Amino acid sequence: MIRTPLALIPYLIAALAVGAGLLWHAGDLLSATNPVASQGEALVGGPFRLIDQDGNERRAADFHGRFMLVYFGYSNCPDVCPTTLAVMADALDKLGPRAGRVVPIFVTVDPERDTPKVLKAYLKAFGPRFVGLTGAEKEVAAAGRAYRVYYKRAPLKDGGYAMDHSSHIYLMGPDGKFIADYDETLGPDGLADALRKQL
Repeated sequence: MIRTPLALIPYLIAALAVGAGLLWHAGDLLSATNPVASQGEALVGGPFRLIDQDGNERRAADFHGRFMLVYFGYSNCPDVCPTTLAVMADALDKLGPRAGRVVPIFVTVDPERDTPKVLKAYLKAFGPRFVGLTGAEKEVAAAGRAYRVYYKRAPLKDGGYAMDHSSHIYLMGPDGKFIADYDETLGPDGLADALRKQL
């Protein structure tokens, strides 16, 4: 059995301390060259030109001066879209008069099927406040890119298709700039509370 002489123990401790210090310093250098962004403006949102459920052209600038609560989805969505729109509608009901400062906007990711007429019928279930937006595929894609939205057509066995898509509720300020994003798991009460803090 090899025994370390007691006289070497202080040197071993010193070597370990130097090694730990070098690792700490390397971590500081790495974080200095690859900083984590903790400030700045989120690059979400921007101009769009789409058609509403009444056939009118709508631009982002049309809503300046009011908050926008924006959600991207599609009318044939079996679950998350109607759930999220219901949460948005209920949250706005809970805000009372303050809800007048917020425009809830539903942007389709399926413009092929979601015509203005289809959106108008679909959004009736969620109340008269909603603005539904569709348009040419190119214009919808541009809006999706501006909001960093993922969506993709997913073929079904019956020959039809669904739309895979991200699910975020974006709150945009009266100046059109991004404030926060939420999801339907907050529920109506949670979303209403979050909105009250921003209005």
